[in-house]
Amino acid sequence: MDVYLPQFTLQASKLWNSMAIERQSLLLSKVWCSRCSRSVIIKNFTGAVKSGDLLLVGKCAECHGDVARLVESG
Repeated sequence: MDVYLPQFTLQASKLWNSMAIERQSLLLSKVWCSRCSRSVIIKNFTGAVKSGDLLLVGKCAECHGDVARLVESG
């Protein structure tokens, strides 16, 4: 079994690790996929900070299309 470890920038890692695990799980399981036209789980994702917000970019767990989730840091 392959183990995937997400790649985060240092700043993104700090933001991500400051969140409760329950919130992380919710964010990963509620990503919009335009190909599936519904909320899906993001897989094989990376994290970076853009304009102060956390951007997760990865693949849809269902169709393997590109998906992204912007987490506003408020």
